[in-house]
Amino acid sequence: MQINLLTIYPYGYNISLVNEYRSVEMIILLLITIVVVILITSMYKRYVPIKNIPCKNVEFIDSSFQILDIRAYNERKNNIKSDSVLNIPYSYLERYNKEIPMVNLHVIASDKLELNLGVRFLLGKGIKVKSYEIMDCLCNERRLEHGIR
Repeated sequence: MQINLLTIYPYGYNISLVNEYRSVEMIILLLITIVVVILITSMYKRYVPIKNIPCKNVEFIDSSFQILDIRAYNERKNNIKSDSVLNIPYSYLERYNKEIPMVNLHVIASDKLELNLGVRFLLGKGIKVKSYEIMDCLCNERRLEHGIR
């Protein structure tokens, strides 16, 4: 059975109902798009590695480098014997980023997630990160760790 719109609405169909339905659809689509963009951005910052930063051990770092340890205070071990080590955990980087000198940095992190977030924050502030080390990982200059060059 076919319903003729002219019999229901003798002067044409009700445009306001169609427009309200479309506006609700558009609002829902816009909200879903915003949530997806926020999730993708968050996942990118956390899990996509930063390229062109090599993995090096602390023993092979030049004296011109400043060593920045971004591990938490309770995870830190005293295995690094150097006066040039700056201990600022990742959670305090935003507060104490003015104390970090604008020289070449070697970043020490406890895992890949902390490394990615810390290095992205430092690069965003204009600080030059030239190398990194993940303490639980044995890295050398020939092997790339999780895609970071």
